[in-house]
Order: sequence, then C-alpha cells, then structure tokens
Amino acid sequence: MRNILEAKYDHSKIESKYYDHWVKKGYFTAGDTSKKPYAMVIPPPNVTGKLHLGHAWDTTLQDIVARYKRLQGFDVLWLAGMDHAGIATQAKVDERLKAQGVSRYDIGREKFLEHAWNWKEEYASHIREQWATLGLSLDYTRERFTLDSGLNQAVNKIFVDLYNDGLIYQGERIINWDPEAKTALSNIEVIHKEIEGAMYTFNYKVVETGQELQVATTRPETMFGDVCVVVHPDDARYKDVVGMHVINPANGQELPIITDDYIDVEFGTGVMKCTPAHDPNDFVIGQKYHLPMPICMHPDGTMNELAGKYENMDRFACRKALVEDAKAAGTLIKIEKHMHQVGHSERTDTIVEPYLSKQWFVKMRPLADEVIKNQNIEDQKINFTPKRFEHTFNQWLEKIEDWCISRQLWWGHRIPAWYHKDTGEIYVGLQAPEDIDNWQQDEDVLDTWFSSALWPFSTLGWPEETADFERYYPNDTLVTGYDIIFFWVARMAFQARYATHSRPFKDVLIHGLVRDEQGRKMSKSLGNGVDPMDVIADHGCDAMRFFLTTNSTPGQDLRYIDEKVDSSSNFINKIYNASKFVLMHIADDFDHEQIELSKATTIDKWIIKRFNETLKNVSENMDRFEFALVGNELYSFIWDDFCNWYIELSKASLQSDDEGIKTAAKSTLLLVLEGILKMLSPFMPFVTEEIYLALPHLKDSMNEETWPTAISTDIMDIEMEEVKRLISIVEAVREVKATYKLKPSAPVDILVKDTNEQVEDTNVFINAFLQQMCKATWVSSVGDEEMVVRPVYQGSISIPLASLIDIEEEKKKLEQDKKKLEGEIKRAEGMLANPNFTNKAPEAKVNAEKEKLENYKNQYEIVIKRLAELA
Repeated sequence: MRNILEAKYDHSKIESKYYDHWVKKGYFTAGDTSKKPYAMVIPPPNVTGKLHLGHAWDTTLQDIVARYKRLQGFDVLWLAGMDHAGIATQAKVDERLKAQGVSRYDIGREKFLEHAWNWKEEYASHIREQWATLGLSLDYTRERFTLDSGLNQAVNKIFVDLYNDGLIYQGERIINWDPEAKTALSNIEVIHKEIEGAMYTFNYKVVETGQELQVATTRPETMFGDVCVVVHPDDARYKDVVGMHVINPANGQELPIITDDYIDVEFGTGVMKCTPAHDPNDFVIGQKYHLPMPICMHPDGTMNELAGKYENMDRFACRKALVEDAKAAGTLIKIEKHMHQVGHSERTDTIVEPYLSKQWFVKMRPLADEVIKNQNIEDQKINFTPKRFEHTFNQWLEKIEDWCISRQLWWGHRIPAWYHKDTGEIYVGLQAPEDIDNWQQDEDVLDTWFSSALWPFSTLGWPEETADFERYYPNDTLVTGYDIIFFWVARMAFQARYATHSRPFKDVLIHGLVRDEQGRKMSKSLGNGVDPMDVIADHGCDAMRFFLTTNSTPGQDLRYIDEKVDSSSNFINKIYNASKFVLMHIADDFDHEQIELSKATTIDKWIIKRFNETLKNVSENMDRFEFALVGNELYSFIWDDFCNWYIELSKASLQSDDEGIKTAAKSTLLLVLEGILKMLSPFMPFVTEEIYLALPHLKDSMNEETWPTAISTDIMDIEMEEVKRLISIVEAVREVKATYKLKPSAPVDILVKDTNEQVEDTNVFINAFLQQMCKATWVSSVGDEEMVVRPVYQGSISIPLASLIDIEEEKKKLEQDKKKLEGEIKRAEGMLANPNFTNKAPEAKVNAEKEKLENYKNQYEIVIKRLAELA
C-alpha cells in the first residue's frame, strides 16, 4: 500500500512514525552471514547527562556510513553502548546525594553504587530516546556498557596480563591530583590554562654565615614540603655556601644547600627550593639524592600538620596568609605579576595539585612502539581521514609517558589486586585469593579510559572467541573528534595491538568541534550551547542531519548557523514538493513493470545522464567520507537539474499525445526520483522513507533497498550540449526580463551567436522550449536597433530592447558578469594547476573542469567586447 503525501511537509509528523517500526523489524540488527560484514562501534557517550550537538554530529556521521554500507549490501554491525564515565558520573551522584543532605561516606560504598546504577539507568534511558530522535540505525540487541560484567571480565584479564608481563607496576610518583574529586588524573585529563598568578621572592638566611639567598616560587604554600635548596655546581656566586644550611622562612626549619646541574644559572637568582612531593622536577632531584619527600597537604587540598598554624586551611588561603606573615616578618622581598600555564582538572575545573602518591601505572614505551611499528605495515596500519592526523597520532605515541591508571573513586572497575593483611604481599589475579579473609582488595578503581580502550573488541565478547568477535573484528571504521585522538584512539590502538595482535579498526574518520556562529567553542560559561533536540523541534531531524554532515570537510570545525539549518529545511521542502509533482503524474496503478524508456526524449536522456554523473561522483565521495562534497553534488543536481529544470522541461512530454513519450517521461521521473531518495536516505532517513513509500516501491522500506545503479541511456554529446545551451539561454532571457521589469509572459525575439560572433540558424529543438519556458523566439535576423547582449553557453544572445534599454544599467550588469567570470576563471585555473586535483580526480571530472574554463573564457571575451561597444 502506498503512502499519501500530506499537502505540506511536516517534519514532526513524519519523524515520529517510523523509528520504532524500523527497530522492531530488525533493520538495524546485524547477522546476515550471506553478506560481507562491516563493523563500527559507537564512541560510547557518558551517562552523565543528555547528548549535545557534538554527539549529534558525531553519531550522524556514523549513521550515514552505516546506512550507506547497508544499501551497498553489507551486513552492518553498528554497535550501541555507553560509558560509565568514572569521575564525571561519581561527581553527579555525589551532587544529587548532597542535595538530599547525604554524603557517600555516610552511606558507604555498596549503597553509593546502588545510587550510581540507578543514575545510569535513568540517563541511559534519556540517551536511547535521543538516539531514536536522531534516527540512528544502531544494533540495540548487542548494546554494551563499559561497566557491565562482560567488560569487567575483559578489563580484569588485560590488567592481569599486563601486570604479569611487567607492563603494569605500582609506584610512588608525582601525579596530577584533583583535590575536589580526590583522585589522580592522567596527563591528558589536565587542561592547561594561562592565568595571572604571582612570583613570590623570599629570603632564605644561611645559618652558618648570615648571608641571605633569594628564592622565588609561584606556590609558597608548598614551602612546608621543602627539603633543601639547590644551586648549580659551577655557579661561582654560591660555591662558598654549598654544604651549609638555610632557614626556611615558612617554618624556621634548617635546609641543606646542595648542587645539581639541572639548575639554570641564568634563570632568576639561580637558587631553587626543592619540594619533591609537590613538583615533578623536584621529585627527580629527590630520587637522585635520596632526599625525604614530605607531603604538606591533605588529599582535599587543605594543609596538613606540616603547615603548623596553617593546618586545615585551604592551600590558596594558606598561600595568602603565609605571604602576609612573611611580609610582616621581613622575609618576603617582592611579589611580581606572573602569567603562567596552570593545570586544571578536565572534569571539575579545579586547579590540579602535583602530588606524591602511590598509584598504578602502565609502562607505555613498549606498547606504543608496537603500534608505531605496525603503522608502517599497509594491512595493519590505522588509516586516518584526513591523513594529517596520522602524524598527530604517531607524534604523541613517540613522546608518550607512563599512564597513571588508578583512580580514588568508587564508581568504576575495581583494581584486581589484593594486599595481605599481615605480610603486605600483593596478589593480582582474575579471582580473589582463596583465603579472602586475610586479604584486602585495593580500594581504587581503574581510569575510565582503561575500559574504553578495549571497546572495539571487548564489546564483541573478547576474551572469549565469540562468533561476533570472529566476524566483526577488527572493526572497519571509527568516527570520532580530533579532541580525543590521545584520550581514546591511541589507547584503543595499543590495547588492541597488545590483546588481539591486531589494529582495532581499519579506518578512522576524524571530525572537528561544533562552534557557535562566531567560531567560539560551545560552553556553559558562554551560554552559547545548542541542544540538538531544540534544533529538531524547530527544523526537523533530517534538516539538522543534512546541515551537520555537509557543511564541514573532514577534520575541520563546524560553525552552527541556524539559517543554514533552515536552508536545509527548505531543500527538503523542495524535494517533497517535487515528489508530489511526480506522484501527480504517475497514476495509482503505474508501477515498475510499466517503466519504458524506448521513446525517451533528449530532455529525459539529459537528466538520466546527469543522474548517472551525480551518482558516480556521490559514490566516490561517500567512499572517501567527503560528505560536504556529496552534499554539494546532491543539492546542485536535485535543486537545479531535477527540480528547476527537468520537472519544468518534462511538462511538454507529459502533455504529449504520444503515449510512448508520456510513459518515458513518467518512467524517467520515477527512476531518477527513486535514485535521488536512495542517495539522500543516509543523510535524511525520515523524509526519504515517507516519499519512498508513497511511490510504487519494490520493498517494504528504504532500509531494505540497495544503492542505486546507473540508468541506461544512449544520449549523444551533441544532445547534452543542446540541453546545456537551452538552459543557459532561458536563464539569460529570464534575467534580462527581470532586469528590465518585463512580465515573464512578454514575448521577445532573440538572436543567437556562436563563440565567433556568427549568427546561428534557428535550432528547432531549443526554440520549442524557449516558447514554452520564457516566451522567447529564436530568430535569424533582427532590425537595426539597440541590443541587450548576454553571454550564454557556447556563445551569446542579443535581445532587441531599444525602447527599454538603459545603457548605464546595462554596463553595470555586464561589469557584474565580468567580475563573476573572472572569479570562475581564476577558480578553474587554480584547480587545473593543482596536481592534487589533476592527478587524483577522475579523468571525466578534470575534462569537465577544462570545458568549463574554456566556456568561461569565451563568455568573458563576449562581455569585454560588449562593454567596449557601450563605452
């Protein structure tokens, strides 16, 4: 049964009626083993809130790939899933408990985890609703969660294996500490922001001589953790005091003066205070000379007992109080403004504290080297689009540091390590020790990215050798933003290489960030965020999807401009109305068996040839993930060639007395529209389904269809040229009538000249359409009167308008044409001078560009000549 299209396109009605049916019918469920597999996993969104516009862009790009591959005949697995997001989710649950007047410490770990799982269920439900609203063709039968039991098994397995291979170790190191979340952070979870601080210079008095050494610091509160001061061994200024002691002005403690060539003699006074537990560089010196490493702060960022009277003060309050006291005591020399980069927690935005702590680390060098080595092997490398991001990826792996993977949280994968209560022995294993009463499991959990790094294979059942793992791994494509190449892509690469001896996926499509109209990053502080659900309510999902995926090239940021979404909505309206025209001329009983093109006119053949050219370019660019080029190609073909020209030109055939000609026009309208809908369906699945089901369709849903194939046509080049010329002449005549305010129905004569300025005889084919479309008559001569001249394809037209012509207006219009043609010539010459285009683009596309350039140059000469005549 065929749909009946409503009089007006209503996105809210259309977009609310198909998704549940598609899911129930199993259109998105993988498993057809008669087809070649194609696999992707969704970058799992965090269960901390609702999806934002960046998620909408990211997932729509993936959906386009999934739908395109299904149309191509692949068994597509696009696996659904979500991330537990350790720090972020725990912070949200803590916040909710706080609002209820409860702390997690009041209720204990087990009860807190119940609240966290309830939160997860609530927000996972929101996310699934948003996925449905976005039309995402996800396989929900295989949905996974980074904290489910299967992934926990995978996480524990890889932790134990890495530990047994000496690639996971426990050690005391300076780590990034988030005092608000009270947990360690890895380096890439720290965002460095330039802020205005201060450089404080203090006097450290030498005990033995009374001499005063000037020592500068940006963090006076760490002075309570000082263990020595350091000078360069070759610094003549301080040779006499090396081995003596200074008095720490913060607490009066005596500190030894030592030497190390790490000190920069030229920087500051050449004297550095050493605080090994609160500075990574000082930590290295502390290790080198076996210095004590006292910690002067509590994990929450308040001062501990080493700070004396400042104990329990916040670190920054302590800084202020200490500086005031030093000023009063005369030990503070000066305070200078100082702009510097300060690390902030990505999750809480708190200033990170370098902090000596016992943590678990992954030894990264061997793992990274294995990935780098395989990037040089063609069938093992991860291919990046755009290719430049492969350099970014490799560069980070080359400079990688060991990864701190332990987090002081409750929500996450508990570290599979136990400590013997009596001996302190460490046991690491997949199962708890047998005499569990004598053992205490590590309280920490693993960094969220540790489990996310296993996502491409753990979701398919690894470490078990499941049918899905055998069939769909490695994945074919990953789509993600450039902002998480280090966080996620690199980690998946080395974990996959270690665990599965394979790359995790063959291709990575990298996109940018969504920014506002001014190019600013969207953020709560700026108040410039855009909710994709609001965009859908206003413009429709299909319009938003088409805008998001066709307005930015791979790897580039996207500016959200509401008017452009509106433009996409207008495009859909155009397609919808064109489809109604087609339906109006196809009787209810017309079906595919009646398709007959034996009497196809030149006009029918022209649109079929243009369809075939468009299909070829679209297919090539879809395979290259060049969706902006696909969007431009489709927009131009559908709006201009099909809607504006073919539909109008086909009316003569549809009104013909010859049933064969009429049937050919109907057949052409149906075949081309079907092909258009198939090419558009990955971008706008809802409206294409609505229209497809209104046509005489062969399948129950567009989801069962196949990618279009070229339609056979025998049009000759000369016929294509005739149609191009017809369109060019009609456009020129309409422009002249509009310029001189003539009614569209006003008859005009036109004289047509070739590129050599020779008058051409009347072309009967073109003339018939000129009469129909713009009330113009092609004549072979006109009287001796003033002419309006316009360049057209392969020549020019002259229209006698002696009584109306405005010389100045005519010159103005010709100057505009001149400027436009200069731009087109420059653009075409630039493309043809670019070896990346001439060597890599299809030969037909290069030849088409050469033909355009020649035509632009001919038109330019006509304009220049006419301007000279009017001068």
